[in-house]
Amino acid sequence: MQKFNSYSGVYSLLLTPFNEDKSIDFKVYEQYVEWQASKNPQHLFAVCGSSEMSSLTLDEREKLAKLAVKNAGGISVFATANLEPSWDGQVEEVKRIEQTGVDGLVFITKGYGNDNERLFKYLYDLCCLTELPIMLYEFPGTQPHLMAGEVYGRLVETGRVVSIKDTTCTIEGIKDKIAYQGDSNVLQANMPYLYDAFVAGARGVVATPTTCGAHLFVKIWDEVCRGDFEAAKHTHEHIILLDNAIDSGFNATAKYLVNLQGVPMNWVTRGNNVLAPQKLNMLRVWYGWAKSQGIMP
Repeated sequence: MQKFNSYSGVYSLLLTPFNEDKSIDFKVYEQYVEWQASKNPQHLFAVCGSSEMSSLTLDEREKLAKLAVKNAGGISVFATANLEPSWDGQVEEVKRIEQTGVDGLVFITKGYGNDNERLFKYLYDLCCLTELPIMLYEFPGTQPHLMAGEVYGRLVETGRVVSIKDTTCTIEGIKDKIAYQGDSNVLQANMPYLYDAFVAGARGVVATPTTCGAHLFVKIWDEVCRGDFEAAKHTHEHIILLDNAIDSGFNATAKYLVNLQGVPMNWVTRGNNVLAPQKLNMLRVWYGWAKSQGIMP
């Protein structure tokens, strides 16, 4: 039987809703956070890749983290805290995000994945700036972003790191970290290998489809926790369908699926993800079918 702890489980990612002028719609964001929390994941992940965090100012990131805490209904909230370009800027960022009331901070690997010693020292120095638990994130937006399992193990041994969002997208890559996870939690982000990762010993999931289908991840996690891997395999099939539906045009596609489920969020992004009418119709048709099959609410 797996060994789980308070930092295991489902980390539901939070999208950022924008107005037509691409300013943040904070009112809809609060409704969305409440909606995500109602799905009962173990954690919420604010200021993440799915939040379009690279396009947000520090002031915006700080406010989003604060509102996530306010509307989370007691569910723990993690938020990224090292996006500023300079070290001094990151020191200030850690302090500001910490003061929002989040339960944990997330540190990205910042493009140091090709230098193990530099990566270890950089992340350890960040950890020393806070007493909050730390999740590491192999964020593809700053490459090389992947971390060797041995480096992860050394960071876990410091007692400061509780989890990592693995984005290797290979079963070999995630197994490498699982071998060093100790009492921490290796979290899967790749949907094709989600079931295999659970079988291999991953202790949670933090993935883009949680933005609009967290209920499926809560379901599969419950199945894994009670050792019902046959049921988990079936739920994984539904997760793959959702992942394929949102894949082209993410995260506009995820925003549209959130809208179809009753949250008044439009699908504007700060990127160039404009959904063509045929894509919108495809999503409507798929959602209608998935709802009729009990896959989507």
